[in-house]
Amino acid sequence: MDIASVPLFSMLKSRIGYLNQRQELIAQNVANASTPGFTPHDLKPFTLDQHAGATLALTSAGGGAGAQTPGMIPLSDPGGGQSGFKAVDAPDDETKLDGNQVVLEEQMMKMSETRTQYEAAVGVYVKAMNFIQMAAKEPGK
Repeated sequence: MDIASVPLFSMLKSRIGYLNQRQELIAQNVANASTPGFTPHDLKPFTLDQHAGATLALTSAGGGAGAQTPGMIPLSDPGGGQSGFKAVDAPDDETKLDGNQVVLEEQMMKMSETRTQYEAAVGVYVKAMNFIQMAAKEPGK
């Protein structure tokens, strides 16, 4: 039995991929914090519907991560074109005089939140693997 065919592991893999892509988008936002006219990007909140889409996208090529303006650090699709999650414009609360909409404090809060969620998903994955290993052991050993 392939571990990826177990729905729990499939969902956790998708969730971890989502959080990885979100972390990369946040890092790109921070890298473009002084780029005039830059609008930060984020992902829509993770849902089980997105999980199903991401699972399908692993077998086919997906879209890009959004529009670019000259002089920006490139926005890539962190999943290498294979993720089912789309980046959307997510302007922060303030806009600077040069049109940049990145607020570093807000991006750091998003980064911390994403890291916490990533650690929780990995923790659930490890616990589930431990349960499977325990169930596969011969009794008394």
